Amino acid sequence: MNKEHWILTALAALATAAAGTAWAAPVEPAARKDYPLRPVPLTAVRVADAFWAPRMETNRLKTVWYDFRKCEETGRIDNFAKAAGLMKGPFRGIPFDDSDVYKVIEGAAYTLAVHPDAKLDGYLDALIAKMAAAQEPDGYLYTARRLFPPEKMPGMSGPKRWSNLGASHELYNAGHLYEAAVAHFQATGKRTLLDVALKHADLVARDFGPGKVQYPPGHEEIEIGLVKLYRATGQAKYLDLAKYFVDLRGRPETHRLYGPYAQDHKPTAQQDEAVGHAVRAGYFYAGVADVAVLSGEPLYAAAVDRLWQNVVGKKLHLTGGIGATAGGEAFGANYDLPNATAYLETCAAVANALWNHRLFLLSGDAKYLDVLERTIYNGFLSGISLSGDRFFYNNPLESNGKYERSPWFGCSCCPVNIVRFIPEISSFIYATRDGDMHVPTTPKPSLMQLRAVRCRELFVNLYVAGTANVDLAGTPVEIRQVTRYPWDGRVEIVLSPSPPAGEGRGEGVGQEFMLSLRIPGWARNQPVPSDLYRYDDGLQPAVKLTVEGHPVPLKVEDGLEKGFVRIWRTWKAGDRVTLELEMPVRRVVAHPAVQADRDRFALERGPLVYCAEGADNAGRVLAKVFAGKLRLEVLEPSDLLGGIVPLRMSSEAGESLTCIPYYAWCHRGPNEMRVWFPTR
Repeated sequence: MNKEHWILTALAALATAAAGTAWAAPVEPAARKDYPLRPVPLTAVRVADAFWAPRMETNRLKTVWYDFRKCEETGRIDNFAKAAGLMKGPFRGIPFDDSDVYKVIEGAAYTLAVHPDAKLDGYLDALIAKMAAAQEPDGYLYTARRLFPPEKMPGMSGPKRWSNLGASHELYNAGHLYEAAVAHFQATGKRTLLDVALKHADLVARDFGPGKVQYPPGHEEIEIGLVKLYRATGQAKYLDLAKYFVDLRGRPETHRLYGPYAQDHKPTAQQDEAVGHAVRAGYFYAGVADVAVLSGEPLYAAAVDRLWQNVVGKKLHLTGGIGATAGGEAFGANYDLPNATAYLETCAAVANALWNHRLFLLSGDAKYLDVLERTIYNGFLSGISLSGDRFFYNNPLESNGKYERSPWFGCSCCPVNIVRFIPEISSFIYATRDGDMHVPTTPKPSLMQLRAVRCRELFVNLYVAGTANVDLAGTPVEIRQVTRYPWDGRVEIVLSPSPPAGEGRGEGVGQEFMLSLRIPGWARNQPVPSDLYRYDDGLQPAVKLTVEGHPVPLKVEDGLEKGFVRIWRTWKAGDRVTLELEMPVRRVVAHPAVQADRDRFALERGPLVYCAEGADNAGRVLAKVFAGKLRLEVLEPSDLLGGIVPLRMSSEAGESLTCIPYYAWCHRGPNEMRVWFPTR
């Protein structure tokens, strides 16, 4: 069965998903698969734009060290030293705090992979030595258990190992340990942390399984980590264990169910509505996608797509944030999308982005990238200040002036998640695919003029200035982007493939492959790939494309192939493609069932959601109403807030507001803020 047929089979299985899935039988190696698309790794990408490059440098030079220092000040790192017997003292913090340190290590490893740093490398060596010393002889590692007597273990843990997995974060911590270990190994070649992770994972593989411990983790994450161990080592037992945890959910014959809060109310293959803790759900859905692809389980692929449709159609905030309610940090009911009370944890935005990226790699459909882009530019980026040391835990869409950024939290999962996610954005920019497909024999083919070939395809998913060195099925290709995106929609792409083996660089020598450029949903008059939001201004923004200066006909309104425009040709070094995406200010309205946004509208420009903040509007934005026709102006670029393009909105009644990108609000102290503007 080829990959395309397998994907179609997965979607067709949607109708039979209620039948459940096979019990956790290990998948034979011969049946193992992988994502049809492969991301170009962050080590092959050099971001050099005015938007993301400064943020990545701030993350590397400021936030990584800031977070490590906070982990030292709050006892998170000392807990490992105490558990190892290297120092005395009680446990400090919350049992899941171990995971915070792992996440900062993961982020630090990503920065090391791109920017060698002897000081950071040495710091990690010393920190990892403490972790190795804290690990118990059989591989168990959970510092709280080492430092509390069994009868006094905190409520999030049980008196014995694995005895309270619904509340315990033992396996959650383990997942972040595994992710950090793989990142560190890949960045440095050192096995120090990887050996700790493998020893722990081998213990979990021995302790869990049919006839042994049959409880899944209450807080999902280990599934993602186990898949990364599988990829790094090739050992099937780690993938089998990840699949086992996915198989366990919603099965009362194996354990007492945790319920919807932990996505343990139905078997995974039967789930059809996103419920419960949004971070747990997002990590889980990403892990299920991994398991579905690598184990060849189409029912799981169908389930995560069904859940995605529910989120994008009924539970996604305009900023890409998920998890509307503070109670349980959870999804609300369908269309329950409040503004002032919206929770929208920064970690949930991270999980949502990771999930959508995996669904794109599975399908090649740009609709998942539309959600990914919306999330990283808005719902995620609002969580970190421009200075790199102030954070939002939750990200509301309205404020009465009493909410502000914090230097740290008692539960600081968000600041440490940011550190690992920002460098990972580089790996979302490009992807590759090779396989059989039909391509044209002439510039304007008829059906009879298509030929079947083994095709190589290079995807440009996000528009970010810089360069990448891509391995396109064995052919090196350098790709360079020149753009001011997200402030400007003009993108120039220069391709320089290596010539075929044995040929020089003379005129006419080149490489034949497909270049696929994503046309963002916002440029196709579709804010999100559902009817949850729509533009109501009647505009039809222009999209223009040229190859080597020659116009390429492009009718966006006629639809594109999964959101991409595909260019098949023989590419020579220096070939230039220019994409121009018109960026007017757009007026957005929500589905009528979203009560919080009735008789309201929001503003977007390109991928950015805008808000009005008191700092630009004499301190007041909440009292203003905008009825009738509006005048919407794009103001001159400003040095304010790291360099933004502000907007000006004026009504016939004389009301007006200056608006800034949502991600940039609350850098000038707490003040009023609003995303959705009332019309009456």
